[in-house]
Amino acid sequence: MNKIKMNVQGRVQGVGFRYMTKIVADQLGITGTVKNEDDGSVTIEAAGDDEAIKKFVEEVKRSPSPSGRVQYVDLQENPMMEDRKKFVVIG
Repeated sequence: MNKIKMNVQGRVQGVGFRYMTKIVADQLGITGTVKNEDDGSVTIEAAGDDEAIKKFVEEVKRSPSPSGRVQYVDLQENPMMEDRKKFVVIG
C-alpha cells in the first residue's frame, strides 16, 4: 500500500477539482481525502497500490477538472496517513 500527500496549486478551487479528483480516485480504487486550503491550493491524501497511485498522480497533475489548471504539485510519501475505507471530499 502506497500512501501519499499532495499539495496542488494553480486554478484548483471553484472549478470542480475536488469532485473530479474523487471520481478519479473512485475509479482507481484509491482511498483518502481531498480538501481546499485557505491559500487557494488543494491538499490530497491518497492510499492505494503502486500502479493506481501512479495513475492517480498523473491524472491530478493534468487536472481532473476541465476548468482547472495545475501549476505546481508538491508530492510526498505519507506513511502515517490514517486508513480510510473510501475517498472523501472534505468541506
